[in-house]
Amino acid sequence: MARTFHRRERLGAMSEINVTPLIDLAFALLIIFMITAPLLEQSIDINLPVETARPQTAERPRVQEISLDAEGRIFWGSDPVTPETLRENLELFSLDPSPPVISVRADADLRYQAVVDLMDLIKSYQLTRISLETRAR
Repeated sequence: MARTFHRRERLGAMSEINVTPLIDLAFALLIIFMITAPLLEQSIDINLPVETARPQTAERPRVQEISLDAEGRIFWGSDPVTPETLRENLELFSLDPSPPVISVRADADLRYQAVVDLMDLIKSYQLTRISLETRAR
């Protein structure tokens, strides 16, 4: 006697839920947590010494602005200066034990060589704290 293996109700709903993918997910999460948990605790237990609390004074550095416009004119702050006056001012700053940050602002249409010449002049007075100003896009 031959046995048939087809379903009698082909359009009937299944009453079981396939839990295999759920178990796979649970095991994958368990492995991930087992690997990452030790990595979260990599600090060394040290008893640090105690310091008296005092307010932090964040001293802002002094900044001197030098600007070059599109025609190549030089401005010390907002005042126009000649190259000789610029050299004198840079020489005074080079004598200061803690010279300010030199902020260079140059017009975008200015020749690149003019900016390089100004940077060379500033560096020739051993002023190395230089900031190039740009604008955000």
